[in-house]
Amino acid sequence: MEKIRVASLFCGCGGMDLGIIGGFSYLGKDYKENPFEIVYSIDNDDYCTKIYNDNFVHKCIVKDVRDIDDEIPQFDLLIGGFPCQSFSISAQNPPRLGYEDDRGRLFFEMVRILRKHQPRFFIAENVKGILSANKGKAFPMIINAFRDAGYNVVYKLLNAYEYGVPQKRERVIIVGFRNIEDFFRFKYPEKIKVSDRKVLRDVIMNEADNDESLFFSDKAVAGMLAVRDKMNKGRVMQLDEPCNTISAHLAKVSLNSTDPVFMVGERYRRFSSRETARIQSFPDTFKFDSVSQNRQYKAIGNAVPPVMMWHVAHALQKILINNSIE
Repeated sequence: MEKIRVASLFCGCGGMDLGIIGGFSYLGKDYKENPFEIVYSIDNDDYCTKIYNDNFVHKCIVKDVRDIDDEIPQFDLLIGGFPCQSFSISAQNPPRLGYEDDRGRLFFEMVRILRKHQPRFFIAENVKGILSANKGKAFPMIINAFRDAGYNVVYKLLNAYEYGVPQKRERVIIVGFRNIEDFFRFKYPEKIKVSDRKVLRDVIMNEADNDESLFFSDKAVAGMLAVRDKMNKGRVMQLDEPCNTISAHLAKVSLNSTDPVFMVGERYRRFSSRETARIQSFPDTFKFDSVSQNRQYKAIGNAVPPVMMWHVAHALQKILINNSIE
């Protein structure tokens, strides 16, 4: 089968891209290569781009998506997790999707590129909260913007844990199809068997227990214990359960927040950067060490879990069998 050419926006350190192309192993399972190849990738973060370029044959460029013009080579699939922090409904009649700052414009850039290039498919990823943003008004406008760009659109809330990732991480996956035949053929991936799902025990590294920099000070622990009963702090993860959602600020994880932490005996500790990468389903062969630990945590926390995205890509490639790119 001829490979599907992929353009990747907001690619970060490459979690979505790795899942799309496949060909990696994670916790003893091989995630076979999918018939996709990255022909263009872009992100505006120098550090994420450095990680990306240490791990992929195709190199990401550092650029603002708003500056993309005609340099994208021909592609069939557009992917990206567009930022959503700044969406707001502007007071217009009729109301439309607005933005409070520059980050809010980036969704429109994805739509612009779809309008101009009309690839066969697109996959967009976003946080669960986008479904209820602006009292539930924002998301229908986002979907309508994709439809107005010429696409038949479906969306579904997926929990990464139900696809082999040891983390309770819910994300909205939007898939668009230029051809109505593709739209009717597509089915979201089936959840994997409960017996095959992964938990924290599968990814914790005993050697991290020897890193004193990961442990919280006695003062931090005492402060948390003083308010824990009233404020539900000190979110200790259990080994036989998936981890709570990890975020981009793991380098500054606090006991007085909702951040997941781990307990070794009577001591509280953070997860190491490699443990967080494992929680996100990055294979151990994926390199992060060309940037500082703080930058590693940020890149990992913002990433799309590769294993979850592999299942989405695998579902998409099923409709390509015996169908050549138009």
